[in-house]
Amino acid sequence: MFASRALLLLASLASGALGATYTQSDSHQGNGFLKSFQHEAISDPTHGRVNYVDQDTALAKNLTFYSGDHFIIRADHTTKLSSSGPGRDSVRLQSNKKYTTHVTVWNIRHMPVGCGTWPAIWEVGDNWPNGGEIDILEGVNDVSPNQATLHTNSGCTMPASRSQTGTSTGNNCDVAATNNAGCGVKAPSTNSYGAAFNSAGGGWYAMERTNSFIKIWFWSRNSGSVPSDVKNGATTINTSNWGTPFAYFPSQSCSISDHFDSHNLIINLTLCGDWAGQSSVFNGAGCSGDCVSYVNNNPSAFTNAYFDIQWLKIYQ
Repeated sequence: MFASRALLLLASLASGALGATYTQSDSHQGNGFLKSFQHEAISDPTHGRVNYVDQDTALAKNLTFYSGDHFIIRADHTTKLSSSGPGRDSVRLQSNKKYTTHVTVWNIRHMPVGCGTWPAIWEVGDNWPNGGEIDILEGVNDVSPNQATLHTNSGCTMPASRSQTGTSTGNNCDVAATNNAGCGVKAPSTNSYGAAFNSAGGGWYAMERTNSFIKIWFWSRNSGSVPSDVKNGATTINTSNWGTPFAYFPSQSCSISDHFDSHNLIINLTLCGDWAGQSSVFNGAGCSGDCVSYVNNNPSAFTNAYFDIQWLKIYQ
Protein backbone atom coordinates (compact mmCIF):
# COMPACT_ATOMS: atom_id res chain seq x y z
CA MET A 1 0.00 0.00 0.00
CA PHE A 2 2.79 2.41 0.95
CA ALA A 3 4.65 1.64 -2.27
CA SER A 4 1.50 2.27 -4.31
CA ARG A 5 0.97 5.64 -2.68
CA ALA A 6 4.61 6.56 -3.24
CA LEU A 7 4.30 5.71 -6.93
CA LEU A 8 1.14 7.81 -7.21
CA LEU A 9 2.92 10.71 -5.55
CA LEU A 10 5.86 10.46 -7.93
CA ALA A 11 3.50 10.30 -10.91
CA SER A 12 1.68 13.38 -9.69
CA LEU A 13 4.94 15.28 -9.30
CA ALA A 14 6.09 14.25 -12.77
CA SER A 15 2.86 15.34 -14.39
CA GLY A 16 2.70 18.66 -12.55
CA ALA A 17 -0.72 17.74 -11.14
CA LEU A 18 0.26 18.73 -7.62
CA GLY A 19 -0.21 22.42 -7.12
CA ALA A 20 -3.09 22.55 -9.56
CA THR A 21 -5.52 23.28 -6.73
CA TYR A 22 -5.43 26.83 -5.34
CA THR A 23 -7.37 28.79 -2.73
CA GLN A 24 -8.59 32.34 -3.24
CA SER A 25 -6.40 34.86 -1.40
CA ASP A 26 -7.69 38.14 -2.83
CA SER A 27 -10.91 39.29 -4.50
CA HIS A 28 -11.32 42.74 -6.07
CA GLN A 29 -14.53 44.30 -7.39
CA GLY A 30 -15.88 47.83 -7.81
CA ASN A 31 -14.38 50.28 -5.33
CA GLY A 32 -12.26 47.43 -3.93
CA PHE A 33 -9.75 48.13 -6.70
CA LEU A 34 -9.13 51.58 -5.21
CA LYS A 35 -8.07 49.95 -1.95
CA SER A 36 -5.86 47.27 -3.47
CA PHE A 37 -4.28 49.19 -6.38
CA GLN A 38 -2.54 52.55 -6.56
CA HIS A 39 -2.64 55.05 -9.42
CA GLU A 40 0.86 55.57 -10.79
CA ALA A 41 1.28 59.19 -11.87
CA ILE A 42 4.58 58.49 -13.62
CA SER A 43 6.20 59.21 -16.97
CA ASP A 44 5.18 56.43 -19.33
CA PRO A 45 8.11 53.96 -19.59
CA THR A 46 6.96 53.11 -23.13
CA HIS A 47 7.03 56.80 -24.20
CA GLY A 48 3.32 57.02 -25.01
CA ARG A 49 1.33 60.18 -25.71
CA VAL A 50 -0.30 59.94 -22.28
CA ASN A 51 -0.28 61.79 -18.99
CA TYR A 52 -0.80 59.25 -16.21
CA VAL A 53 -2.76 60.94 -13.41
CA ASP A 54 -3.03 60.30 -9.68
CA GLN A 55 -6.11 58.84 -8.02
CA ASP A 56 -7.68 62.13 -6.94
CA THR A 57 -7.38 63.52 -10.48
CA ALA A 58 -8.63 60.27 -12.05
CA LEU A 59 -11.71 60.24 -9.82
CA ALA A 60 -12.41 63.96 -10.31
CA LYS A 61 -12.23 63.60 -14.10
CA ASN A 62 -14.12 60.27 -14.21
CA LEU A 63 -11.09 58.53 -15.67
CA THR A 64 -11.53 56.03 -12.84
CA PHE A 65 -14.98 55.27 -11.45
CA TYR A 66 -17.07 52.41 -10.19
CA SER A 67 -20.71 51.44 -9.90
CA GLY A 68 -21.66 48.13 -8.33
CA ASP A 69 -19.52 45.48 -9.99
CA HIS A 70 -18.35 47.82 -12.76
CA PHE A 71 -14.82 49.17 -12.35
CA ILE A 72 -13.82 51.57 -15.14
CA ILE A 73 -10.47 53.05 -16.11
CA ARG A 74 -10.25 55.13 -19.25
CA ALA A 75 -8.43 57.81 -21.25
CA ASP A 76 -9.72 61.36 -21.55
CA HIS A 77 -12.05 61.69 -24.56
CA THR A 78 -13.06 65.38 -24.47
CA THR A 79 -9.85 67.44 -24.64
CA LYS A 80 -8.00 68.54 -27.77
CA LEU A 81 -4.30 68.59 -26.94
CA SER A 82 -1.61 71.12 -27.69
CA SER A 83 1.30 69.57 -29.55
CA SER A 84 3.67 71.22 -27.07
CA GLY A 85 1.72 70.19 -23.97
CA PRO A 86 1.37 66.94 -22.01
CA GLY A 87 -0.23 63.83 -23.43
CA ARG A 88 -3.81 62.67 -23.09
CA ASP A 89 -4.82 61.96 -19.49
CA SER A 90 -4.97 58.24 -18.78
CA VAL A 91 -4.61 55.70 -15.98
CA ARG A 92 -2.02 53.19 -14.86
CA LEU A 93 -2.78 51.05 -11.79
CA GLN A 94 -0.37 48.88 -9.80
CA SER A 95 -1.34 46.35 -7.14
CA ASN A 96 -0.22 46.97 -3.58
CA LYS A 97 0.57 43.27 -3.13
CA LYS A 98 3.22 41.21 -4.91
CA TYR A 99 2.92 37.56 -5.95
CA THR A 100 5.15 34.65 -6.95
CA THR A 101 3.36 31.29 -7.40
CA HIS A 102 -0.26 32.25 -8.03
CA VAL A 103 -3.24 32.28 -10.38
CA THR A 104 -5.13 35.37 -11.52
CA VAL A 105 -8.58 35.27 -13.10
CA TRP A 106 -9.79 38.49 -14.74
CA ASN A 107 -13.48 38.89 -15.62
CA ILE A 108 -13.50 41.72 -18.17
CA ARG A 109 -16.60 43.12 -19.91
CA HIS A 110 -14.92 45.71 -22.14
CA MET A 111 -11.42 46.71 -23.15
CA PRO A 112 -10.10 49.93 -24.74
CA VAL A 113 -10.41 50.22 -28.51
CA GLY A 114 -9.41 52.79 -31.11
CA CYS A 115 -6.45 53.78 -33.25
CA GLY A 116 -3.49 54.69 -31.07
CA THR A 117 -4.60 52.59 -28.09
CA TRP A 118 -2.21 50.24 -26.33
CA PRO A 119 -4.03 48.61 -23.38
CA ALA A 120 -2.44 45.95 -21.21
CA ILE A 121 -3.02 43.74 -18.19
CA TRP A 122 0.28 42.39 -17.01
CA GLU A 123 2.66 41.59 -14.16
CA VAL A 124 6.17 42.87 -13.55
CA GLY A 125 9.04 42.53 -11.08
CA ASP A 126 11.50 45.12 -9.86
CA ASN A 127 14.57 46.17 -11.83
CA TRP A 128 13.09 45.41 -15.26
CA PRO A 129 13.85 43.22 -17.14
CA ASN A 130 15.75 41.30 -14.45
CA GLY A 131 12.60 40.66 -12.40
CA GLY A 132 10.66 39.51 -15.47
CA GLU A 133 7.38 40.58 -17.07
CA ILE A 134 4.27 38.56 -17.95
CA ASP A 135 1.84 40.18 -20.40
CA ILE A 136 -1.59 38.56 -20.11
CA LEU A 137 -3.69 40.86 -22.30
CA GLU A 138 -2.00 43.24 -24.71
CA GLY A 139 -2.27 44.65 -28.21
CA VAL A 140 -2.32 47.88 -30.21
CA ASN A 141 -4.53 49.80 -32.62
CA ASP A 142 -7.44 47.32 -32.42
CA VAL A 143 -5.46 44.58 -34.14
CA SER A 144 -6.58 41.16 -32.89
CA PRO A 145 -5.89 38.59 -31.60
CA ASN A 146 -4.46 39.12 -28.13
CA GLN A 147 -0.77 38.46 -27.59
CA ALA A 148 0.65 37.07 -24.33
CA THR A 149 4.37 37.65 -23.86
CA LEU A 150 7.26 37.08 -21.47
CA HIS A 151 10.06 39.64 -21.18
CA THR A 152 13.28 38.67 -19.37
CA ASN A 153 17.02 39.19 -19.22
CA SER A 154 19.33 36.72 -20.97
CA GLY A 155 19.08 32.97 -20.63
CA CYS A 156 15.35 32.37 -21.08
CA THR A 157 14.08 30.64 -24.21
CA MET A 158 11.05 28.55 -25.10
CA PRO A 159 10.89 25.25 -27.03
CA ALA A 160 9.66 25.62 -30.60
CA SER A 161 7.01 22.94 -30.04
CA ARG A 162 4.90 22.90 -26.89
CA SER A 163 1.36 22.22 -25.66
CA GLN A 164 -0.59 25.39 -26.47
CA THR A 165 -3.39 26.42 -28.82
CA GLY A 166 -1.82 29.76 -29.73
CA THR A 167 0.92 30.64 -32.24
CA SER A 168 4.38 31.66 -31.07
CA THR A 169 5.80 34.91 -32.43
CA GLY A 170 9.29 34.18 -31.10
CA ASN A 171 10.98 31.87 -28.63
CA ASN A 172 13.74 34.03 -27.13
CA CYS A 173 12.35 35.95 -24.14
CA ASP A 174 15.51 38.09 -23.71
CA VAL A 175 14.60 41.74 -24.38
CA ALA A 176 18.18 42.63 -25.31
CA ALA A 177 18.25 39.98 -28.04
CA THR A 178 14.77 40.78 -29.43
CA ASN A 179 14.63 44.60 -29.30
CA ASN A 180 12.23 44.35 -26.31
CA ALA A 181 9.85 42.00 -28.17
CA GLY A 182 10.34 39.02 -25.84
CA CYS A 183 8.68 35.67 -26.54
CA GLY A 184 5.04 36.13 -27.52
CA VAL A 185 2.10 33.85 -28.27
CA LYS A 186 -0.94 34.98 -30.26
CA ALA A 187 -4.30 33.65 -29.13
CA PRO A 188 -6.20 31.53 -31.67
CA SER A 189 -9.46 33.53 -31.54
CA THR A 190 -10.11 37.04 -32.87
CA ASN A 191 -12.60 37.73 -30.07
CA SER A 192 -9.72 37.61 -27.60
CA TYR A 193 -8.98 41.28 -28.26
CA GLY A 194 -10.40 44.61 -29.39
CA ALA A 195 -13.78 45.26 -30.97
CA ALA A 196 -14.57 41.55 -31.36
CA PHE A 197 -13.83 41.00 -27.66
CA ASN A 198 -16.25 43.79 -26.73
CA SER A 199 -18.95 42.66 -29.14
CA ALA A 200 -18.92 39.24 -27.50
CA GLY A 201 -19.33 40.79 -24.04
CA GLY A 202 -15.69 40.27 -23.12
CA GLY A 203 -14.65 37.16 -21.24
CA TRP A 204 -12.18 35.68 -18.79
CA TYR A 205 -8.40 35.74 -18.81
CA ALA A 206 -6.47 33.49 -16.45
CA MET A 207 -2.76 33.16 -15.74
CA GLU A 208 -1.04 30.45 -13.69
CA ARG A 209 2.54 30.92 -12.57
CA THR A 210 4.59 28.18 -10.90
CA ASN A 211 8.32 27.45 -10.86
CA SER A 212 7.67 24.86 -13.58
CA PHE A 213 5.66 26.93 -16.07
CA ILE A 214 3.53 29.95 -16.86
CA LYS A 215 0.18 29.30 -18.57
CA ILE A 216 -2.41 31.73 -19.94
CA TRP A 217 -6.02 30.94 -20.93
CA PHE A 218 -8.85 32.91 -22.51
CA TRP A 219 -12.57 32.09 -22.66
CA SER A 220 -15.02 34.34 -24.49
CA ARG A 221 -18.19 35.34 -22.61
CA ASN A 222 -20.52 32.84 -24.29
CA SER A 223 -18.04 30.03 -24.74
CA GLY A 224 -19.37 26.63 -23.77
CA SER A 225 -15.97 25.60 -22.44
CA VAL A 226 -15.62 28.10 -19.58
CA PRO A 227 -14.74 26.09 -16.45
CA SER A 228 -17.33 26.56 -13.71
CA ASP A 229 -14.74 27.62 -11.14
CA VAL A 230 -13.54 30.34 -13.53
CA LYS A 231 -17.03 31.56 -14.42
CA ASN A 232 -18.18 31.69 -10.82
CA GLY A 233 -15.00 33.05 -9.27
CA ALA A 234 -14.94 30.05 -6.94
CA THR A 235 -13.05 30.16 -3.65
CA THR A 236 -11.08 27.08 -4.72
CA ILE A 237 -9.94 26.32 -8.29
CA ASN A 238 -8.33 23.38 -10.05
CA THR A 239 -6.34 24.48 -13.10
CA SER A 240 -5.81 20.89 -14.24
CA ASN A 241 -9.45 20.97 -15.44
CA TRP A 242 -9.02 24.07 -17.61
CA GLY A 243 -7.80 22.42 -20.78
CA THR A 244 -4.86 23.39 -22.96
CA PRO A 245 -3.80 27.05 -22.49
CA PHE A 246 -3.37 29.29 -25.50
CA ALA A 247 0.08 30.26 -24.17
CA TYR A 248 2.40 27.84 -22.41
CA PHE A 249 5.86 28.85 -21.20
CA PRO A 250 7.67 25.85 -19.63
CA SER A 251 10.82 26.12 -17.53
CA GLN A 252 12.92 23.57 -19.39
CA SER A 253 15.20 26.26 -20.87
CA CYS A 254 14.08 29.16 -18.69
CA SER A 255 14.33 28.98 -14.91
CA ILE A 256 11.12 30.69 -13.78
CA SER A 257 12.45 31.22 -10.25
CA ASP A 258 15.64 32.85 -11.59
CA HIS A 259 14.02 35.10 -14.21
CA PHE A 260 10.80 36.09 -12.42
CA ASP A 261 10.78 37.80 -9.04
CA SER A 262 7.68 38.62 -7.00
CA HIS A 263 5.37 40.61 -9.27
CA ASN A 264 2.99 43.54 -9.02
CA LEU A 265 -0.15 43.40 -11.17
CA ILE A 266 -0.57 46.28 -13.63
CA ILE A 267 -3.59 47.61 -15.56
CA ASN A 268 -2.86 50.48 -17.93
CA LEU A 269 -3.83 52.26 -21.11
CA THR A 270 -1.15 54.12 -23.01
CA LEU A 271 -1.44 55.73 -26.44
CA CYS A 272 1.09 55.59 -29.30
CA GLY A 273 4.50 54.95 -27.75
CA ASP A 274 7.15 52.41 -28.64
CA TRP A 275 4.77 49.87 -30.17
CA ALA A 276 1.42 51.40 -31.12
CA GLY A 277 3.07 54.60 -32.34
CA GLN A 278 5.43 53.07 -34.86
CA SER A 279 4.41 54.37 -38.30
CA SER A 280 4.42 50.93 -39.88
CA VAL A 281 2.30 49.53 -37.01
CA PHE A 282 -0.10 52.48 -36.78
CA ASN A 283 -0.67 52.82 -40.53
CA GLY A 284 -0.55 49.06 -41.01
CA ALA A 285 -3.60 48.80 -38.76
CA GLY A 286 -5.54 51.11 -41.09
CA CYS A 287 -4.99 54.23 -38.98
CA SER A 288 -4.21 57.36 -40.99
CA GLY A 289 -1.57 60.01 -40.44
CA ASP A 290 0.80 59.87 -37.51
CA CYS A 291 -0.20 58.52 -34.13
CA VAL A 292 0.70 61.52 -31.96
CA SER A 293 -1.21 64.00 -34.15
CA TYR A 294 -4.18 61.66 -34.19
CA VAL A 295 -4.21 61.46 -30.39
CA ASN A 296 -3.78 65.23 -30.03
CA ASN A 297 -6.56 66.23 -32.42
CA ASN A 298 -9.26 63.55 -32.07
CA PRO A 299 -10.51 63.31 -28.48
CA SER A 300 -13.84 61.74 -29.49
CA ALA A 301 -11.91 58.83 -31.04
CA PHE A 302 -11.26 57.66 -27.48
CA THR A 303 -14.88 57.44 -26.37
CA ASN A 304 -14.57 53.66 -26.17
CA ALA A 305 -11.02 53.60 -24.83
CA TYR A 306 -11.88 52.10 -21.45
CA PHE A 307 -11.66 48.95 -19.38
CA ASP A 308 -14.77 47.67 -17.61
CA ILE A 309 -13.63 44.98 -15.17
CA GLN A 310 -16.26 42.95 -13.34
CA TRP A 311 -13.84 41.32 -10.93
CA LEU A 312 -10.35 40.01 -10.33
CA LYS A 313 -9.71 36.88 -8.27
CA ILE A 314 -6.25 35.85 -7.10
CA TYR A 315 -5.36 32.36 -5.88
CA GLN A 316 -2.32 30.98 -4.10
